[in-house]
Amino acid sequence: MTATLPAFQLPARLEAHRPPEPRDGVRLLTGRRGTGEVSHHRFTDLPALLRSGDVLVVNTSGTLPAAVPVAGSPLTVHFSTATADGSWLVELREADGPYAAGTSGDTYALAGGGTVTLREAYSRGRLWVADIDTGTAATVTDLLYAHGSPIRYSYVTRPWPLSAYQTVFGVHPGSAEMPSAGRPFTHELVTRLVTAGVLLVPVLLHTGVASPEAHERPYPEKFAVPATTLRTIARARADGGRVIAVGTTAVRALETAWNGPHSGWTDLVITPERGVRAVDGLLTGFHEPRASHLDMLAAIAGTPLLQRCYDAALEGGYRWHEFGDLNLLLP
Repeated sequence: MTATLPAFQLPARLEAHRPPEPRDGVRLLTGRRGTGEVSHHRFTDLPALLRSGDVLVVNTSGTLPAAVPVAGSPLTVHFSTATADGSWLVELREADGPYAAGTSGDTYALAGGGTVTLREAYSRGRLWVADIDTGTAATVTDLLYAHGSPIRYSYVTRPWPLSAYQTVFGVHPGSAEMPSAGRPFTHELVTRLVTAGVLLVPVLLHTGVASPEAHERPYPEKFAVPATTLRTIARARADGGRVIAVGTTAVRALETAWNGPHSGWTDLVITPERGVRAVDGLLTGFHEPRASHLDMLAAIAGTPLLQRCYDAALEGGYRWHEFGDLNLLLP
């Protein structure tokens, strides 16, 4: 089932075209499920919106330079996710979107003597299982750092360095796209949160390519949740604290580990029917119309509150995408 609520059209004027500076200089729209109240803030107001004893769950995955040009071609390969057998999920892109003409067995030359060979289609012909020859690079990660750049879509009008796509929490490189809900955090804001009695605990989920044109369900992504994170959350909940995930990636990792394995690969899909067990609230960006993430948000906030938040964001001129504004959904 594809999420149909909230139903809206995204005007191009609300797309964030560049990284905000300062990092925390974005807006924060807050919705409270208990009262249905929607309020407008700056992101720097976050410590005042949380309570002592609350827990923020943050993703420590760092962003890779996962876009590598095809030699002698206008195509680009987006490296999404490594698989258990050593192959990769990749997406071929041309200037205006996914490249649909690839076929099994096609080989594309990369800088440094590497190649990508398409093995079989993975999802609707967009993602491919591919075999990678790294050429002069020792590993695929080395190939990306030598010849890649951050994945950038057309609404970001110029290239930005990899540092613009990192969060202060991203100490374990592995994500094809930035876990963007964590981007507005600064070291100063983290200090203010800790001083206010808010706990921050880590999870890890390396996110793959989520093409803006294809609102697909999540596919398996590598994750790990430390036992200390689960113990801290359990203690905080027993004392009345609320668990607020920073980003949909943190939700997937924590919900997978709550009554299941603490590490491995997760393909968990969270819908209103499934609900959530470990998470009470969510800090997230604004998602595109029909994005599958909206099902997760509805599971956490309820569809009526989510609709009010998106109506308010559209009316208030909030910005979308990875460099945009944030939405805090509280219980």
